[in-house]
Amino acid sequence: MSIAKQLFKYYLLMISIFFVGRAALFVLYFDKFKDSDVNYWLTFIYGLRMDTIAAGMLLIIPLLLLCLSPNFLKKIVDSFLKYYFLIVLAVLIYIENATFPFFAQYDVRPNYLFVEYLAYPKEVFGMIFADYKVELLIAFAMLAGFIYLYLKHTKNSFIVVFDTSYIKRLVWFLPLAFILLVAVRSSFGHRPANNSDAMYSSNRAVNEITKNSIYSIYYAVYTNIRHGSGKSIKQYGKMPIEEALSRVKKRLGIDSINELSPLSRIEPTHFKTENSKNLVIFIQESMGYQFVEAVGGEKGITPNLNRLSKEGIVFKDLYSNGTRSIRGLAGSVAGNFSVPGKGVLKRNKSQTDFFTIASLLEPYGYHSMFIYGGESRFDNMRGWFLGNGFDQIIDQPQFEDPSFVGTWGVSDEDLVIKSNEEFKKLYAKDQKFVAVMFSTSNHSPFDFPGGKIDLVEGVKVRSDTNAIKYADYAIGQFIDQAREEAYYKDTVFVIVADHNIRVYGDDMVPVDMFHIPGLILGEGIEAKAYEELATQPDVLATALDLIGLDLSYPIMGHSIFSDQKQNMALMQFFESYALRVDNKIAVIRPGKPPITFLYKGKHLVEVTSDDELEKDALAFVVTLDHLYHEKKYR
Repeated sequence: MSIAKQLFKYYLLMISIFFVGRAALFVLYFDKFKDSDVNYWLTFIYGLRMDTIAAGMLLIIPLLLLCLSPNFLKKIVDSFLKYYFLIVLAVLIYIENATFPFFAQYDVRPNYLFVEYLAYPKEVFGMIFADYKVELLIAFAMLAGFIYLYLKHTKNSFIVVFDTSYIKRLVWFLPLAFILLVAVRSSFGHRPANNSDAMYSSNRAVNEITKNSIYSIYYAVYTNIRHGSGKSIKQYGKMPIEEALSRVKKRLGIDSINELSPLSRIEPTHFKTENSKNLVIFIQESMGYQFVEAVGGEKGITPNLNRLSKEGIVFKDLYSNGTRSIRGLAGSVAGNFSVPGKGVLKRNKSQTDFFTIASLLEPYGYHSMFIYGGESRFDNMRGWFLGNGFDQIIDQPQFEDPSFVGTWGVSDEDLVIKSNEEFKKLYAKDQKFVAVMFSTSNHSPFDFPGGKIDLVEGVKVRSDTNAIKYADYAIGQFIDQAREEAYYKDTVFVIVADHNIRVYGDDMVPVDMFHIPGLILGEGIEAKAYEELATQPDVLATALDLIGLDLSYPIMGHSIFSDQKQNMALMQFFESYALRVDNKIAVIRPGKPPITFLYKGKHLVEVTSDDELEKDALAFVVTLDHLYHEKKYR
């Protein structure tokens, strides 16, 4: 059998695996796009292109070995390639199987998150074994069957190639290498095709089905590595940093001439007091608006938040920065929008000298702490918080005899009891404090103690709905306990989600699923329903306004009591950015032209391009990258 036939045989095997996976996704999610205007059948044509890119990359090593290896190495090459393809095909089968639960959870094919979570095997494998037993069983059964059949039918299958003379194999190398090059580049232009070429339609579900899972993982890792050079930002478009900064300042309503910190400015408080207040920010894991009646969600799931919303400032139209906890933490603790690439909690240049509320309030005598029920090493939270001004980290190992420990850490109730004790101690010493609490219960596999809540009817016990109801129970416990303590009257409390439970939808950017609850309360704070568009940086700026200090900071938002507060939000959805101003939204993506939409009926409706809004969206991406790389967010 010739070299070409051997390579083509394995090409067809890989394409078949990809096709079966894509066809299954197509059938499973057909309802998402069957009534859309897009030609969804083209997903198989464009998908074949993406599959060919992936298969071509995996055939490079076999081509080199079969064409260039001398005859005396034929047994070694035969053995190597036999197990090379065994591993490659087994991995592809596993990845295609893993695509289904990943797609169900994140509404996208596997991406960098798929690889990133492997750094935390304890939490991740605990979640997998708890939630995906059936999926694992199916995947391992398929793998076992494949391995048996493969080993049975591939004995000495590459030896026959070496019956062809070495000269002829060398001659074959150039044309076959050219074919593989064309396959991998999938383009005769100066730029090869990439993941953005799969996004041929305006329907996001169709675009995701068109992609190839193994290539999506590779491309996400590759582009993440390239962020160090800043080259990947150019995929969104080019803009001089001077223009970008000017546009961002104008859009944010910020007037600053500080070159070392371009967004920093003085913000006088609207609540001046001789004795500034403490600040506690209780960040809720994955709490979407749809569960909270007070902000337009379902009834009966969050009775405590609904009750408390009548006693403080409730943000009715609040949007998260992104879809990951590290994006929400950066927004709520540093007032920073989502930087392209890895979040700032995990990037090298933001491990020190990056603005946070701890570094802001340290000169005023505040003791700062981060309190988390899990292990703070996760997502590098510990390193980032300690490196950027926080005095103390309290995480799972420091909880003595917790009442309940789940996959992701101690229960939210244990968290609030521990936090309350710490705040009492500090207040007794007349020590001002700023604290960030981060819950864990509302995370798959949704572990929480029994007997604490009346379970929601019609859903599984271990479900996001019941986990959120338990998280709400813990919120109520925390505020009720705090009200019994002396520190309550001198503290501003913030309750805000890091992101929605699962950001899914058919739109290019599912804006509705960035909607989250936010609440600020404390003694002397008048009840108010804030109806305008707001962001996590706006919530932070408002809370800092309420503690009663004149401050200077670079937060990318304003207090709702400021005349400079803008009706805008910036949302990152994987590689896409959506800049929303009122109900008009500009979406920019790598390697694709920007698109303008109207946000109507919780969906995006494409309209005539708003050139200035699209340029402003690009300006935010360029500015965020610049501030990070030049260490100017401080």
